[in-house]
Amino acid sequence: MNACDIDRIDHSVLYTTDMDTTATTYEALGFTLTPLSMHLGSDRPGGERRPMGAGNRCALFGTTYLELLGLFGDGSVDPWNIRPLIAQYEGLHGCSFGCEDAVTVERRLRAAGLSSSGVLPLQRDVETPEGVATARFEAIHLDRARTPEGLVHIARHLTPELIHQPRYLKHANGATHLHSVLLVVDDAELEATVARYARTLGVTPTTEGPRHVLALQVGRMEIVAVSAFDEVLPGEPVPALPYLAGQAVAVGDLRAARDLVEGNGFTVRELPDGFFVGAGEARGAAIAFVQL
Repeated sequence: MNACDIDRIDHSVLYTTDMDTTATTYEALGFTLTPLSMHLGSDRPGGERRPMGAGNRCALFGTTYLELLGLFGDGSVDPWNIRPLIAQYEGLHGCSFGCEDAVTVERRLRAAGLSSSGVLPLQRDVETPEGVATARFEAIHLDRARTPEGLVHIARHLTPELIHQPRYLKHANGATHLHSVLLVVDDAELEATVARYARTLGVTPTTEGPRHVLALQVGRMEIVAVSAFDEVLPGEPVPALPYLAGQAVAVGDLRAARDLVEGNGFTVRELPDGFFVGAGEARGAAIAFVQL
């Protein structure tokens, strides 16, 4: 299985109702963040773009990024029905995969019974050295009934140069790209969940110990049964199932990254290929650092 129309994990999405504290935490973890940018979007193809009650700050790497998505207002504007999810816990509730041809991806996912959203327009204003510009995207959303872990979608960047601006790409921790996102599921749901992501991404899963890995050209989705979760991220809680438990970034110098993170007061725990900071300190989702 290899459709090749989805080529990367474009970005992870960490939801927060306290953007200031979350941004301060990720800056202390060594990430350079973009200024706050508010979202406009439509709930149907060709529909009017309206405020979405959300804005983001991002850690950008050139082709992938981490998105900190702040929810604003009284909750009356919630077009993607996110607030019921964060009522369980704040943290990772979304993942976006990247493509270069949204129409082709939408047709394939619709035929597979995974999506009925069509290709949706999205835009947000971003600051550039020349002034404010409008970044534009296309998105295909998987049907929420099929993604109990959160909002999963596929994105095409129409103006990538406005997002991945060179001034934001250097990080004190040396991060170069989003390496992986980790999903924990009930043991009884493991096989079906892996199969769903295989159909979505068009790749054949492999196994690495307890991890079921769906590798893309850039980044990978990892799925693990809850009974084996402690082997992957020892000591981490599971507030709900399914649970987007964490993400990992690749860094150029693992020792330097560890010295910075630990020096800024975070508790660092060992991994075979790096280290991680737990969800309790990283605003709801563990963040791992692995060697490039």
